[in-house]
Amino acid sequence: MTVRAAPSPEEIRKRNLAALLRHVHRDGAASRATLAERMGLNRSTILALTADLAAAGLVREELPGQTGKAGRPSLVVRAESERVYVVALDVGADRLAAARVGLGGLVLDQIETARPMGTFDPEDVISALASMARGMIGKAADAVCVGVGVAFCGMVREEDGVVRYGPNIGWVDVPFGASLTRELDLGLRVAVGNNANLGALAERERGVGVGLSDLIYLHGDVGIGGGIIMGGQLLGGEGGYAGEVGHMIVNRDGRPCACGSRGCLEAEAGELGLIAAAGRTDRAGRAAVEAIVEAAARGDATARDALHNVGDWLGYGVANLVNIFNPSMVVFGGVLRDIYLASAAQVRSRVAVDGLQAVRERVRLRTSTLGGDATLIGAAELAFADVLTDPLQTLARISAGLE
Repeated sequence: MTVRAAPSPEEIRKRNLAALLRHVHRDGAASRATLAERMGLNRSTILALTADLAAAGLVREELPGQTGKAGRPSLVVRAESERVYVVALDVGADRLAAARVGLGGLVLDQIETARPMGTFDPEDVISALASMARGMIGKAADAVCVGVGVAFCGMVREEDGVVRYGPNIGWVDVPFGASLTRELDLGLRVAVGNNANLGALAERERGVGVGLSDLIYLHGDVGIGGGIIMGGQLLGGEGGYAGEVGHMIVNRDGRPCACGSRGCLEAEAGELGLIAAAGRTDRAGRAAVEAIVEAAARGDATARDALHNVGDWLGYGVANLVNIFNPSMVVFGGVLRDIYLASAAQVRSRVAVDGLQAVRERVRLRTSTLGGDATLIGAAELAFADVLTDPLQTLARISAGLE
């Protein structure tokens, strides 16, 4: 039997610094007294930890507003959102987006550019993302960038940022993370994750699913991806590629999919399936989906029937997921948010018919409260991982790289 050595005082201090910073980052400003209660530490320890983080420029302390309570008020600890930030990037099948996100989750700056659908040249995408990132970093000369995170619309090997498969943009085994790291040359490793996985984490941390342990997030752009959180943990699977629910077969005689199969959920219930069913192939992207939804609301029979049909296929997919995973909530994001809102009756009806009673009776179907920012917010959380794990050492390493 191996006896593990007790953690050293320095290790305990490092863990406590990280825990305090995570509380402030994820839950917002809090008083010293509140932090002491949450962390199970005495106030003098919280004072010392806060002083260290403040000296590093990660948090600041300020007097609270009127509390109505007698006695000396406890100072409020707040994240230094303007001084410490990450760059979040999003590669969708028809857009590139970037945001500068401050510690605490505050979006400070954001830009998006639409791209024609089809095969993307990796070098072109990397150059465009680097340009967007540099533009944002250039606006924040007095602040420090502590990470770069990317949400990608495909299968990503997170350990090294290699895109194994991006069917809707034609990428196979592209060393995306390493290439973007070299192009940016910031002394920071670019972390890359699947967009639906990151959207799931964002909704659980800051969106409609805050506090839930069992949640499925379905993200739609051209394709459909899924992020599945069970028992508080994101399901990765062997290799980290779990969650490709868009390639679940729901109609064996259905539409061809970019993956080479037929009748996949994303082919039947995604953006392209809706556009084809509505006969609106002259448009693409979110604008096309919005036009179909608006037409249906005005009484257009073709648009209404298309949404009814797509909603039915979407319901099949959701019923399967509910039966398999028994989540407490299914969240619809990206263009699926608009599709679900316009076809909720069909989706709910299909779940009611095909979902097992024991699992369907408590599941909640909801739309993303983060909207189009969910994947960017998730990418930001990925980028903050190092500083939230070891705040002082991470900042010291970044400062040394800038010298």
